[in-house]
Amino acid sequence: MEYMDGGTLKDIVRQTHMAEGEMAAVSRECLQGLDFLHSNRVIHRDLKSSNILLATDGSVKLADFGLCAQLSPEQEQCSSMVGTAHWMAPEVVSSSPYGPKVDIWSLGIVTIEMVEGEPPYFEHTAAMARCLIRQNGTPQLQEPRRLSALLRDFLECSLEPDEERRWSAQELLQHPFLSSAKPLSSLSPLIAAAKQLREQRRT
Repeated sequence: MEYMDGGTLKDIVRQTHMAEGEMAAVSRECLQGLDFLHSNRVIHRDLKSSNILLATDGSVKLADFGLCAQLSPEQEQCSSMVGTAHWMAPEVVSSSPYGPKVDIWSLGIVTIEMVEGEPPYFEHTAAMARCLIRQNGTPQLQEPRRLSALLRDFLECSLEPDEERRWSAQELLQHPFLSSAKPLSSLSPLIAAAKQLREQRRT
């Protein structure tokens, strides 16, 4: 496998501050990966910041396909509750049949991680987080006024509790928020800063 020498997106969101243009760049790359998977009837089912790898040049790759599902004309949906609790879509936590758009919900949660440093309900146990996802629908941002209207709309389209109305990867790739994406090379300083902080903590 190709070696991604920049660590994971989790390192970046926990230790640095991302600008919206950098969030848009990461979101676009993830959506291109998801669009490819979904067009081949594959659902990732465990999308989160620790499964998004970076190279020092800023390139972005989806990783860890251990929980992915291959759909077929005979089986258009899944129903097993798999994934990581805080990133699960409402239809997964309620054990309803689901399709590829569960990955779009997870990407919306990753976008909240890029904004706030962690997913919603992170202070709660996995069981409690699943319960809150089921009850609360679209998670609330801590400081929505700090975000642009385009980013807030991108999140609403990704984190729509009704799977039917939630946008697909293909639709989100046309969302105007992504036109604010900076070049991937703009991620390099963040990757270097996160790496430096990790090394300092080890010494």
